[in-house]
Amino acid sequence: MQTTYFESYQEELRRRYPEWDPARRHVEASKYISPPEVAPHSTGGTVDLTLCTADGIELDLGTIVNASPVDSANACFTGSPDISPQARTNRDILAQALSSAGMVNYPTEWWHWSFGDRYWALSTGATRTRYGPVDVP
Repeated sequence: MQTTYFESYQEELRRRYPEWDPARRHVEASKYISPPEVAPHSTGGTVDLTLCTADGIELDLGTIVNASPVDSANACFTGSPDISPQARTNRDILAQALSSAGMVNYPTEWWHWSFGDRYWALSTGATRTRYGPVDVP
């Protein structure tokens, strides 16, 4: 699935920006969808999250989950200055809750949080990831 998502987004970018060469499309696609060779979701160490009311109504976090950088004018970036004060407050609440649990955010997607994968290890200075075979007695 990751390969399909990545290739589909590269194709969308090719249609939108035919002047971009393949290397540029790869870089730009990587800002939104992880290349299959490094995709963290497939490790089980990454989740996409948002905040909701007790009734399940999503709060304003500036963009929808999975908004692309192109479609959101980069407002999907966690630190984007181009969101409302309420969205910034909500992102800060999400960040505080998840970072206090040891998770790290992928900064181009406010909703993308990791624990134990390669990005987490790089961000925290861990010497290795935390996933691998499960030892079952």
